[in-house]
Amino acid sequence: MEQQSLRWRKSTKSNTHGACVEVAFEGDRVYVRDSKDRQGPVLRFTQKEWDAFLDGARKGEFDL
Repeated sequence: MEQQSLRWRKSTKSNTHGACVEVAFEGDRVYVRDSKDRQGPVLRFTQKEWDAFLDGARKGEFDL
């Protein structure tokens, strides 16, 4: 996977302290990276996995 070919997006709600992630979508894959380490590791999920994560986040499953 060539990261340069992906169109990375960051939330408009991101803060200026750099504690953000960026996501990119390509086909049925979703890529996630640390916005302050753009050359670092990239996580890859299927669309189904990403949808399950978002659903859990919305329901508060990851709240401390």
